Amino acid sequence: MNNEATILLVDDDENDLILLEKAFAEVEFPGRIVVLRNGDEAIQYLSGTGIFRDRSEYPWPSLMLLDLKMPAVDGFDVLAWRLKQTEMPHFPIIVFSSSTLESDIKKAMELGAAGYCAKPSDFRYLVEVAHTIREQLNSSLPMSNLGTHVFLHK
Repeated sequence: MNNEATILLVDDDENDLILLEKAFAEVEFPGRIVVLRNGDEAIQYLSGTGIFRDRSEYPWPSLMLLDLKMPAVDGFDVLAWRLKQTEMPHFPIIVFSSSTLESDIKKAMELGAAGYCAKPSDFRYLVEVAHTIREQLNSSLPMSNLGTHVFLHK
């Protein structure tokens, strides 16, 4: 596995962030988890501005888990901004949202999301998602081969 792998968790809900961090800890994810609390922070991180200028301290992500419903700059805004960044290296973005609306899923995928995962109420499902991501990072395939997957927790 790439021990230098960095996952960006972008969510404004502190409880969701805590559960995600615990799920990645449970699967012994060896990389770095960077928590960003809104879409504006995500854009700053990706563009390397503000406090995120130093790429040795704030490395390029292997993957982003992105909430849609955030105040001000939401997940759709981040996806739309990313789509316009033609010079930026590719990395998959998986939307991680409480919304299961077909219109939200369709819009997210049209804006370039590599996958869509409905936020579960079950911690074990979060652990399964973290395990799937860990295994993909562990494979010899680049994360860009994650493909387009829609994970909907029932």
